[in-house]
Amino acid sequence: MAAHEGAAGVGRSAACLCVLCGLPAAGKSSLALRVLRAAPQRGWRACALPYDDLIPGHAFHTRGAQGAGGIPNNHTEWRLHRQAVLRCIGQFLENPQLSAQLPADCPLNKAAWERCVEAPLRCDAVHRSPAGQAPLVLLLDDNFYYPSMRYEVYQLARKYSLGFCQVYLQCDVESCISRNQTRSEPIPTDVIVEMVNRLESPNPQKYSWETNSISINTTGDLSTCDIQRVMELISCSLSNPPSPAVDNTEQREADRLKCATSVVHQTDQACRRHISEAMKTARENHVAPEQMRSLAAQLSASKATFLHSLRRQLLHEAPFAQEEDIDVDRVAKRAVDVFYHEKKEILLRVIGENQ
Repeated sequence: MAAHEGAAGVGRSAACLCVLCGLPAAGKSSLALRVLRAAPQRGWRACALPYDDLIPGHAFHTRGAQGAGGIPNNHTEWRLHRQAVLRCIGQFLENPQLSAQLPADCPLNKAAWERCVEAPLRCDAVHRSPAGQAPLVLLLDDNFYYPSMRYEVYQLARKYSLGFCQVYLQCDVESCISRNQTRSEPIPTDVIVEMVNRLESPNPQKYSWETNSISINTTGDLSTCDIQRVMELISCSLSNPPSPAVDNTEQREADRLKCATSVVHQTDQACRRHISEAMKTARENHVAPEQMRSLAAQLSASKATFLHSLRRQLLHEAPFAQEEDIDVDRVAKRAVDVFYHEKKEILLRVIGENQ
């Protein structure tokens, strides 16, 4: 962390970003609390950053939102707040004292942020090691259900030469739903069920940057062995931070263009099949010729607009990176699912007008 030698409280000391990911009510907050209690025994400063506390409730209303192209994690208000969390972490690493209080224009919950970073700032009175030398562990507590969400944290770790690791809390959906119902403010059950379909657990075989990842089963109570595994993972990550990124902008943009072209091509072919099926359904429902022409025109225009938006998102908005082996088939399928619903709405409207 030579780039931050003068940063009070962090200085030359090691630091680690530990991602806690899994379904809602899988036990992430409980695990964070256990790690916070165990950290002083290792001479670490530690704090938990629960996204649910840091991000105001109104931002989560966009949690299930998708853009016209169906690409997840677009520039919704929720994503902008997630990016604000990472910016604040970066600023805190550079200058903890100045970043303990957020600027007026920061969208995060300021009181929650100050509570989170309070412990590292006063740990020199708690730990035997001076605050400037004690390793710092930041526990990021959120669902992190897409690899792209976790990759943004990895990018931050690489930028500051921090340790990076991930703990996936594997818990059956029935247990998560049951625990959620005991909360003072439970989230809707259908949100948890939907997240089961969306969640992609860490996959080191597919993404090399997820190598420092472990999975623990949290259907039951956390065991001493579970905590020991997490502490060893963090210790290893503190000793082996990723190397700073090399500027490969041209190659990254070339990869992005190649990916976008493949996704749009596959999506176009699937959309054409959906349009053919819609026209067949309309004929079977005896839609008048004039309305058939109108239906064809509406579907064609919808597809053109949809594909244009999809390509724009892939080229300019989706957080893809060269280190990620993008699953073109999966991304295209998500996009096609969105167009399917658009097609269905247009078809039902035309059939209704015909009756």
